[in-house]
Amino acid sequence: MMFRYRACSISVTLAAAAAAGWALLPLPAQSRPSRANDEASVRAVVQQYVAAREAQDPKLIQPLFTTDADQLVSDGVWRRGREVLVQGMLQSSQRTGGRRTIEVETVRFLAPTVALVDGRYRQTGLNSGANRDMWTSLTLVREGKTWRITAIRNMLPAPSSAPTSPKSEK
Repeated sequence: MMFRYRACSISVTLAAAAAAGWALLPLPAQSRPSRANDEASVRAVVQQYVAAREAQDPKLIQPLFTTDADQLVSDGVWRRGREVLVQGMLQSSQRTGGRRTIEVETVRFLAPTVALVDGRYRQTGLNSGANRDMWTSLTLVREGKTWRITAIRNMLPAPSSAPTSPKSEK
């Protein structure tokens, strides 16, 4: 009897170990979410943001952001909370005029539900007659199936020593 118990116990242990091993293997490609689809969705949200800003329509801008979103703009103003952020964007667009574009350079996934976007942020035809070339970083989070912007950081390049494209430091 003791022999059967040990054999059964060993079989159960081996079966459990095999099951645990299978659980650690990567999922087949069709079972895991597509990174390419996520990247396309993230890029689409950035372009929707640009279009909504250009339209100066708070009803188009607001749903693109999380409720606790924030934005640090190039002049040092820090807008916190979706309502303040949207109001500040509209006031800025009205005050400066011009057209805004973002050319996405990179999309990096920090986690399955967090994306960091870096891009060239250009303002042309401003009321001052000038154009502004900046960098922007946007952090997006996935809420269910929807990607939303949770943070924006706009930066003016440093004079003459600024790189022409983002580089990683090692």
